[in-house]
Amino acid sequence: MRKKILLLGSGELGKEFVIACQRLGQYVIAVDSYANAPAMQVAHEFEVINMLDGLQLDTLVDKHKPDIIVPEIEAIRTERFFKYEELGIQVVPSAKAANYTMNRQAIRDLAVHELKLRTARYAYAHHLSECEQAVLDIGLPCVIKPLMSSSGKGQSVIHQISDIAKSWDYALNNSRGDLKTVIVEEFIHFHTEITLLTVTQKNGPTLFCPAIGHRQERGDYQESWLPCAITESQYKQACTMADAVTHSLGGAGIWGVEFFLTEHEVIFSELSPRPHDTGMVTLANTLNFNEFELHARAVLGLPIPEIILHQAAASAVILANNNASSYPMYSGLEQAAAVSKTDFRIFSKPTSRPFRRMGVALAYDTIDSDIITLRNKAKQVASLIRIVE
Repeated sequence: MRKKILLLGSGELGKEFVIACQRLGQYVIAVDSYANAPAMQVAHEFEVINMLDGLQLDTLVDKHKPDIIVPEIEAIRTERFFKYEELGIQVVPSAKAANYTMNRQAIRDLAVHELKLRTARYAYAHHLSECEQAVLDIGLPCVIKPLMSSSGKGQSVIHQISDIAKSWDYALNNSRGDLKTVIVEEFIHFHTEITLLTVTQKNGPTLFCPAIGHRQERGDYQESWLPCAITESQYKQACTMADAVTHSLGGAGIWGVEFFLTEHEVIFSELSPRPHDTGMVTLANTLNFNEFELHARAVLGLPIPEIILHQAAASAVILANNNASSYPMYSGLEQAAAVSKTDFRIFSKPTSRPFRRMGVALAYDTIDSDIITLRNKAKQVASLIRIVE
């Protein structure tokens, strides 16, 4: 079996996916809006286009005639995917899933109105005045997010009325695509935020990874750990909700399903139809397959009999604190490598800017290890690595 895969979006998650596909003997063309993106560095071919331009996207698909299209980002003219499916091209996980999950309104309405899942209260706003009214209706504190974004970009928590205009502008300025709408969402007082990696298969049962705990700052993932403390009842509730939403959307692949855990509830938050940034903790050999290998196998229709937890691990992001325009260099690699039972990945992004994610540090040990110790160790390794021009 040798499939031609068109990867739309070539960041660090796409890079690991390409590596997983190549190890299974597949052929990958990596696509992004800029040259030398991480996944392009390991793919067979690459293309640079504006994926929000439907004509450019159609031309690219006609040129390469892929067997499989794998979206890795939100900023894609996803309505074109239905036509590609009609042409016999497999869209991952499906054209319906890609369209729904690239837009917070579609997925939230599906979850609430059709599947009856418990979510935070929310409202949409197309103008600043509507945003102000939504905040008044939902109450403070609350969260304002663009309808289309990734990795928490454009998301902010507001605590006072005077913050609304600033948060409105921040959301629109960081929106992916051409949607100029925000979602105003109830702030959930949770004790833990989790990602439940869910694997849907072409000819096998849906599988669930152990819950991954994670922490965000500025709406973006900063650290994650596996396994996360969760009661058996909460885990079953999360699996039931994840199964319902992935079954409704259809297709094969890995999904990052996010939940808030409160003292008494499991609350559905968001859904990504691809490997999740918090799932980079699986690069520390926590499972029998990391999330990228699970995605590749599911996409290709290779059976995944089971998912086994091998060891505990934590991840911490390595962030840039300056601007570098041409392949920044890194210091502290020797010191980081000297810390036992740790590892790190440098993403090799061609440019840096403050708070851009440039790598990830990993710490691991036996299943019964203390998670707090592993989290501190991963952050220690991340702190040793510096991005320099």
